[in-house]
Amino acid sequence: MKASYTAGPDIHVLPSALPIPGLGDQPVNAFLVRSGQPLLVDTGMPVDREDFLDSLWSLIEPGDLRWVVVTHDDRDHTGALAGILAAAPHAKVLTNALSVTRISEEFSIPQGRVVTANPGSRVKIGDRELSFHRPPTFDSPGTLAVFDHSDGTLYSSDSFGTVVEEISEDFADLSEEEFFHGFDVLNRAIAPWTALVDEAKFLRPVRELAALRPTRLLSAHGPTVREDAVPRLFRAMARIPSLPAWLPGADLDLEAALDTIESPAG
Repeated sequence: MKASYTAGPDIHVLPSALPIPGLGDQPVNAFLVRSGQPLLVDTGMPVDREDFLDSLWSLIEPGDLRWVVVTHDDRDHTGALAGILAAAPHAKVLTNALSVTRISEEFSIPQGRVVTANPGSRVKIGDRELSFHRPPTFDSPGTLAVFDHSDGTLYSSDSFGTVVEEISEDFADLSEEEFFHGFDVLNRAIAPWTALVDEAKFLRPVRELAALRPTRLLSAHGPTVREDAVPRLFRAMARIPSLPAWLPGADLDLEAALDTIESPAG
């Protein structure tokens, strides 16, 4: 885990990184919104579980957390979920029903603590309204992107992420060449099926999200992207199906990657 920072008014980023040997670091972010009914988007990686909980509870009292949005069931989004639910008695999980089913392979969530949403759903949380969308790229069928209509923030799950040599908090602090190179790699790596899709169909969710006119884009795997820079990521995403499928090869030593992740230092 790295030190938390803010991405907007009362939006706190809980950041970590997954090293990808030969490519760089993949950011791994969760997001805490403390205003109104406090909301957490995703819960970090299992390898960071204790540090993640320490960081989270330094920002909010467990009894004050009301919602945990799980964008999908992958381990890097659910690593501390069980511990959070045990510590935060008032928190409910907001996610897709398929993600709930897949999470239950590891641990069960009481039915009374789950609210389900699908792409197209809208949920009112106090004075905040959230809409749920299918992001353009995804590696789990339950994946949801979340748009907060109260402040224009798009939480895009894995989509729009990148891999970079050195992680930065803000898009403006990165080399654009490096960012978009990593962007092309990550968004194809998590969704190799993009090389097979009908491009016109692929563009529909890109245009749907762009039509929301987000003032801030927060990917689980990328820096904070603000205002005028956001449309550039939509344009970059639109070209993904025209690129050849990306598969680990000379760019990635898989055994080295696994050794790094599994080692005590990793």
